[in-house]
Amino acid sequence: MSETVKQILDRLYPDGYMGRLGKVYTDTSDFMRITGGDVIVLAGEHYLVLRDEMERSFGVEDPKYWVKRCRHLESGERRILKLVFYETFSLSMGEMKIPCYRSPRKEARILDLVRNDPRFMQGFPAADEAGNNVRVLYVVQGKRLDNWIDDLDVDHPTYFQTHLPGILEKFIVSCQAINDLHKMGEKHGDIRRDHLWVTYDTGDYVWIDFDYTFSFHENPFGLDIFGLGGLLLYIVGKGFYSHEEARQLIDRNRKIPGIEPEDFLLVFKNRLANLQKIFPYIPDALNQMLLHFSSGSRVYYETMDEFLQDLTTCLKQVK
Repeated sequence: MSETVKQILDRLYPDGYMGRLGKVYTDTSDFMRITGGDVIVLAGEHYLVLRDEMERSFGVEDPKYWVKRCRHLESGERRILKLVFYETFSLSMGEMKIPCYRSPRKEARILDLVRNDPRFMQGFPAADEAGNNVRVLYVVQGKRLDNWIDDLDVDHPTYFQTHLPGILEKFIVSCQAINDLHKMGEKHGDIRRDHLWVTYDTGDYVWIDFDYTFSFHENPFGLDIFGLGGLLLYIVGKGFYSHEEARQLIDRNRKIPGIEPEDFLLVFKNRLANLQKIFPYIPDALNQMLLHFSSGSRVYYETMDEFLQDLTTCLKQVK
């Protein structure tokens, strides 16, 4: 006879407190029913569900019902379980529509490839009783890079001179990690500013979330490179700037430079890519890198090697 949640907790977590004693799940297919107080059993290990994970953007919390924050009862440590969930959507890049989709199997494959590589989140796949490819993830002890940068209480000139060189050095290591992934035939699939974290203990950067992928026949890894371009823009600018925000930053005593639609990103058309127009001390080479990702660009990075070569040159100029 199978154990109840109470029996499992009495045996493995006797000093813990859980207000709700739910059900034991060995099949996670119906993940919407699994909630706090339930226990998921994978390969003989027990995971007490604490809550659904939340995605936070633009001040709004969006629940991710297929991602469960858990306590691994055998060790007492926190884990994140990503249950099988499929979705598809298209991303517009200029005139092109790029199909994107979620692939649990691809994320499981990457977890195996990057095992013990501290530049990536760590974890392992484990099939449930129904054969669902669940990913068991170790929690990254750190903070999102964008939030870490945003919390630096300095103006942009000070940030540019004192903080940016060190951030770029570590960002280059993260870009090399993506380059290594590409050379193994894999792509990250969802490079954005909340998917790169700063660890509390070492200050190193760690990539998370590899379950998205895309079909981009013109450049199989192109969307990853565009994602890095957007992240680089955030890093250099200490944030993103809309047309109105850019105008507010310009000194009222100077002639306002013309800001054209071509100055904004190709993918996110409300984010200024031509940062030199609001921060004129940005070196030409670095600004030119950012313009590769703008609506006005006719030349794009084809490979990570090209991107890394230019970024390394830019780092030397800002040191």
